[in-house]
Amino acid sequence: MNQTAELIKENQQLRDQLDQQSQEIHQLKEMVHSLTHRQFGTSSEKNPDQRQLFDEAENDAATDNEESALDDSEAISVPAHQRKKQKRVSIPDWIEREEIIHDLPESEKVCPHDGSTLKCIGEETHEQLDIIPAQIKALRHIRKKYACPCCEGYLVTAPKPKQPIEKSIASPGLLTHIILGKYADALPLYRQTAIYKRLGIELDRSSLANWMIRCGDLLQPLINLLQDRILEQDVVH
Repeated sequence: MNQTAELIKENQQLRDQLDQQSQEIHQLKEMVHSLTHRQFGTSSEKNPDQRQLFDEAENDAATDNEESALDDSEAISVPAHQRKKQKRVSIPDWIEREEIIHDLPESEKVCPHDGSTLKCIGEETHEQLDIIPAQIKALRHIRKKYACPCCEGYLVTAPKPKQPIEKSIASPGLLTHIILGKYADALPLYRQTAIYKRLGIELDRSSLANWMIRCGDLLQPLINLLQDRILEQDVVH
């Protein structure tokens, strides 16, 4: 009897969780619909006073120009106030440093007053943050073959490493890069194909979509395990 009561209680808890999740999904759908309508709706439906995305800099610049064009007689005194100095972005120590030496040519290492050779007394150093653009390379798998030189009846080939998607040109690194771009950085597949095209690689959008489906199938057991672990908890946040 106690076991039946516990099952009923657990069933009710699961129903409550499903109801809450359904409500959250409904709210998210409403938010997506609202944002999509605001972003892609016709111009006649937009608020004429609404400031468009990326227009803040232009609008602020126009406002500054208008204010500077006012007559001096209309100027209004504004009490002075202190502004916090913006902190300089520091480059972490773990980032690799590449030194670029800037030196004077030999012809300029001479004193213009007495002709003496100048002596280096120090350096001035400043750092810039740089980035290395994405690089694409081909991984050529070469499997060595061996045979017995005596009987010539034994032949063995080095095994091929197991791949996430067999007989595919996509390496694990490329698949990971595409997954992170789509699901972590919200970069659609059609934009990713355009990026690869700029790098000289033609990747069909449908191929990328199929790769994502195959990767989803591979990850499904892990997803199921996570769901089971969540349902085992007394409280789900």
